[in-house]
Amino acid sequence: MTMTATPTTFSQQLNGHLYGVLHWAQLDDLWIRVKASPEGWYASLAGEAVPTSVLSADALRNFVDEVDALLRREHQQSFCGIVYVDQREQPSFIKIFDPHNLGSSCSRNATPIPPRWVLSRCQPERIEDDAPLPSSRRHWWQRVLGLS
Repeated sequence: MTMTATPTTFSQQLNGHLYGVLHWAQLDDLWIRVKASPEGWYASLAGEAVPTSVLSADALRNFVDEVDALLRREHQQSFCGIVYVDQREQPSFIKIFDPHNLGSSCSRNATPIPPRWVLSRCQPERIEDDAPLPSSRRHWWQRVLGLS
């Protein structure tokens, strides 16, 4: 018997079970898989308008290269641990947390920090974020996606 995946909504995926990308080599592997199949990806920024169209293959590759460089530059740890994916072999939903807005795992009663960026193959929904978006992140986003 063949089982088919049940379609899920963006919010179900955002709040569902994802696998942590713990090591930088795992992140390298993830980006290789994403770039190998660049069609049909949306890029979302927490607290901002929902994208209405998918990224072009070039825009996706540029985003992946730029976010990878940002993470490695600003998350100066021996491990990654701030990227989460639905399926390692065939990713379709990726949460990326901002190295400068991680919160604390000790704050059980605090409101969870949303991911700064999400790459998804399903139509995104707005990611609510009460924290102000630093202008440097807004400019980075606009530059990377060619919005400025």
